[in-house]
Amino acid sequence: MLGSLDCMHWQWKNCPTAWAGQYSGRHGGPTIILEAVASYDLWIWHAYFGLPGSNNDINVLQSSDLFDNLSQGIAPPAHYTIQGKNYDVGYYLADGIYPKWPTLVQTISNSDDKKKQYFAMMQEACRKDVERAFGVLQSRFAIIKGPACFWDKRTLHDIMTACIIMHNMIVEDERDEQEDVVISTPQSIPNAENMEITETERFQRFLARHKRLKNKEAHFALRNALIEHLWERHGNEAM
Repeated sequence: MLGSLDCMHWQWKNCPTAWAGQYSGRHGGPTIILEAVASYDLWIWHAYFGLPGSNNDINVLQSSDLFDNLSQGIAPPAHYTIQGKNYDVGYYLADGIYPKWPTLVQTISNSDDKKKQYFAMMQEACRKDVERAFGVLQSRFAIIKGPACFWDKRTLHDIMTACIIMHNMIVEDERDEQEDVVISTPQSIPNAENMEITETERFQRFLARHKRLKNKEAHFALRNALIEHLWERHGNEAM
């Protein structure tokens, strides 16, 4: 599990009148959306900011670059085994609005099965990491807690980016030395094998990775495996 995925709306007080309709959604006034992935220690691993508040979480996901490296084949490896099956792609915890992809694991609502109820409890508890990260981010920086008072959208992007960078610096500084995380950067430079393939083959591989990224059957297979895995390890605690 790579982290928890969710979106936050930042109210835009001085949104230009001509854009107000585009940036106004269910929150009433104009807002700008921040999509983020956060881990248990509140470190923000991914941030995508700038879409109008009239979009929902699915629209933001389709526009963001969260899975770009994965679809291009340059994402860091993530090897793990669940219920005897090997996996090589990590996943994020998300709420029910997100699509059924093998890289996203949602909760299960209104189930009478004890295994699924326990899985839902654990998933929802861990998914609050990103909500806590949003809360801590706003409590540390009053400029993004209240409505944005600038006209230029690029200025707002720079403010949000600066606050996230400083937030991560604080999180890193507060970590215990024994719990430091080593961040590996994917190598985007093509190796000799990749340089030998044709553009057609490269495009076909991209389509295959993209199709695999949205495999609905793989999503349910992973979720079912996680349900059984959690129950085998911690089922006694839930009884």
